[in-house]
Amino acid sequence: MKAIIIAAGSGQRISKYVKSIPKSLINVNGKAIIDYQIRALKQAGINEIIIVTGKFGEKFKMKDIQYVKDPDHQNHDILGSLMEAKEFLKDEVIVLYSDIIFEYKIIKQILDSKENISIAIDNNWEQHYEGRTEHPKSEAENVLINEKKEIMEIRKNIENKNNNVGEFLGIIKFSKQGGDIFIKKYENAIRKEKKKFHDASSISKAYLTDMLQELIDQGVKIEPVFISGKWSEIDTMQDLKRAEKLFLN
Repeated sequence: MKAIIIAAGSGQRISKYVKSIPKSLINVNGKAIIDYQIRALKQAGINEIIIVTGKFGEKFKMKDIQYVKDPDHQNHDILGSLMEAKEFLKDEVIVLYSDIIFEYKIIKQILDSKENISIAIDNNWEQHYEGRTEHPKSEAENVLINEKKEIMEIRKNIENKNNNVGEFLGIIKFSKQGGDIFIKKYENAIRKEKKKFHDASSISKAYLTDMLQELIDQGVKIEPVFISGKWSEIDTMQDLKRAEKLFLN
């Protein structure tokens, strides 16, 4: 089992306060976000870790880590950054956003999934947005689940009518077959690129959620893994202060 951490983004909303390091290297109670992630992965027995870097890639100094430079990170979004490391999707792998802190048990829960593609979902997500005026609930990456516990839709700002909407944490597990499916569907989408790709202006500017929606629309099963445990996204200084309280010990 491998892990890919996508850390090529610039983190624009928080970068005006932290200008010279990647967001994933911001300290939370004296330890970098990415160090929390690496510790949780290693606790789960995942020791082969790949970090996709962009601006300030030279700032990453962790040992026993493989680095993949995304030279085009300014011209595409997180999906394009992941595709720079697509050779690592050819084995069983966990893919992570680089701006989330989580407990080890959340990784353990998604590792227990036997499906080809699984994503971590928090059903109690709305409580995390109380007081987050700088990052409102409308910006959550929501997941719509039907009565059969199947994922129907994944995008921002889905109305939670029947308590059937969760939040995607930014953690995906691929089997070898799942990784193959993902790459093939991505390459097919690139070949017939249109101006708009789901919620993105083009596939070049797409998020991971846009590609997941493409898979859903094509009938590919994506397994929801409903997690329990502490986690925190850090996108603003307000988020950082919240994470410092949540992960105080």
